[in-house]
Amino acid sequence: MNHEKILTPLFLFAAASLFIGIYSGLYEPSFNNYLAQVHQLDAVARGALEFPRELPGFLIVFIFALLAFLPDTRIAMFAAFLVCISLLGQAYLAPEMNWVIVWMLIWSTGAHLYMTLKNSICLRLADRGHEGRLLGAIGALESVGILLGMGVVYWGATHLNISFSVIFLIAGICALLASFSMLLIKPIPLKRPEKYLLIKRKYSLFYLLNILFGARKQIFLTFAPWVLIKMFSCDIETFAFLGIIGTVISLVFRPLLGRAIDSWGEKIVISIESVLLIIICVLYGMSPLWFPARIALIIIMVCYVADQLLFSVNIARATYLNRIADSQSDIAPSLSMGVTLDHGVSMLVPVAGGFLWAYTGPQWVFLAAAFIAILNLISALFIPDLDRSLYNTDIETVE
Repeated sequence: MNHEKILTPLFLFAAASLFIGIYSGLYEPSFNNYLAQVHQLDAVARGALEFPRELPGFLIVFIFALLAFLPDTRIAMFAAFLVCISLLGQAYLAPEMNWVIVWMLIWSTGAHLYMTLKNSICLRLADRGHEGRLLGAIGALESVGILLGMGVVYWGATHLNISFSVIFLIAGICALLASFSMLLIKPIPLKRPEKYLLIKRKYSLFYLLNILFGARKQIFLTFAPWVLIKMFSCDIETFAFLGIIGTVISLVFRPLLGRAIDSWGEKIVISIESVLLIIICVLYGMSPLWFPARIALIIIMVCYVADQLLFSVNIARATYLNRIADSQSDIAPSLSMGVTLDHGVSMLVPVAGGFLWAYTGPQWVFLAAAFIAILNLISALFIPDLDRSLYNTDIETVE
């Protein structure tokens, strides 16, 4: 059996994506309950914690520049290894919040590096004109991993009284396997731009879309779980169950999303996303005031799952950049610049949101998110309509 024919770059990248999905499925539904149950954080402290958590995301363009002498798959390998180390540290070497912050900074550095590079690697491996399909397919595979991880959390919480330390340990092992998968990919040097910190006026709309995405996203990542935990006393198995539902739906949704991006274009897809987000944000904030508690909880749970699905639409921003990029070498540094701008607001919005929650109530936090979604809709209308003739034919692809 010819192992080279099996262990192709795309196969190994897909394997890494599966392992990253499993780690995410273990870690993400557990983290907020871990902060609430083990370290007793309130809404203000939870919002403030996002500043150090998102700081590496803000600095990602500079970190990427420092590592840009390496092939992208080697950087992704290093990123997954950082995630592994941080999760093992958080599992067994975090007796107090100071240590939680240390491990969280290491985790955030690795997670944001990998998040930045996975789309550029995927775009490089895709056939021309089918980028959205491959991004959607890889996203669906990652969703399978997330489903497996959340299944472990749900089963462990309901039947085995699984501890947060064991959850983080298993997640760290999965991140290590992802790192090993990336190590096996034969590195392909890319032509590097003269400037690694890449800002081009041509990409201004892409940068703006990332800023708005970061602001709205961080409100939900920080405070949507907090509503369920603090207002409805939801536990870890509730988040695992909601995650399982969302992930099962995403197995169908992500591939369809990729096809929709290729067929309809980013303008239509991001516009639809924005309209849905406006509705979700308003219902999330106002349901406890408009409906009885039981009905409000059901509506909020539905909105929680819907919002998780809509995070996938971020790939439309990547395909939009790929469509207008001057060269393949522009994509990775431009994506990293987008992540930096995204996290520039991500560091500040939760802090403001925490105080807004404390002094005016949670509904105003989500009404602010709805306003950001309106701005996102207006910005999306400036995206050029899809035109196959606009695809760059001079961008290099990998066979």
